[in-house]
Amino acid sequence: RGEETQSDLESEVLRDVRNRTIRAVCGRRAMPRSVWELPAGQRRTVLRHLLVSDKYRFLYCYVPKVACSNWKRILKVLDGALESVDVKLKMDHKSDLVFLGDMKPDEISYRLKNYYKFIFVRNPMERLLSAYRNKFGEIKEYQQKYGVEIVRRYRKNGENSAGDDVTFSEFLRYLLDEEAERMNEHWMPIYNLCQPCAVRYDFIGSYERLNADANYVLERVQSPSFVRFPERQSWYKPVTAETLQYYLCNTQRRLIKELLPKYILDFSLFAYPLPNVTSEFCRQ
Repeated sequence: RGEETQSDLESEVLRDVRNRTIRAVCGRRAMPRSVWELPAGQRRTVLRHLLVSDKYRFLYCYVPKVACSNWKRILKVLDGALESVDVKLKMDHKSDLVFLGDMKPDEISYRLKNYYKFIFVRNPMERLLSAYRNKFGEIKEYQQKYGVEIVRRYRKNGENSAGDDVTFSEFLRYLLDEEAERMNEHWMPIYNLCQPCAVRYDFIGSYERLNADANYVLERVQSPSFVRFPERQSWYKPVTAETLQYYLCNTQRRLIKELLPKYILDFSLFAYPLPNVTSEFCRQ
């Protein structure tokens, strides 16, 4: 019990810090107060990322690389489109899912006002590393669509790359040159994907406490007891603190410094510490 109450206490504190920070940052004059105040492109992005369960009256803003496939499975099970979260099939990220963006303005407003809204967040650097390893290490279409272009742009004589050898530094340089609003969703800042100032989320779950937070949400929306959050797949290689340290410490410090402003709202709003790349830390 001791450990449990300790971690409950920590998550209470974290939740409190997040809520206060969000209130403070979102209270500033320039910040959007609702999705209708967003420029059209930004509004389209957030509405495309809000998944709807009318049966259980909730909205979930999915963030790629933060367990979103598992949440999509759960939505399909709740909707009766999938019989169990453990069905072994490749995730179809479009079919049998209802997106808020496909609804009419008054239907959108009603749900934003009356439904339970939640998102799950993750340390921004860890999320970027996870996207980098997954997309450029394993997925051909990303290597061809983005990898080839990245290597050509940032490497001397990089014309012959098949896009499967993008370095982490090259990836970060590419992110530096990209506009946050136009990025691929796998590395777009969470702030831009889910607009936590324009959408008042009732709960912000952490990747670090995935199971506890997910079960809290499932209870809160009164989902049937047979629906539980799926265990991690056995093949899944999580990004550990050591891996992250290794990548960050082997990247030019200047590059990381320059990239931080792009993701600064993700760090500050969701209370993640900025990456430590001091030479003392990297010597360890």
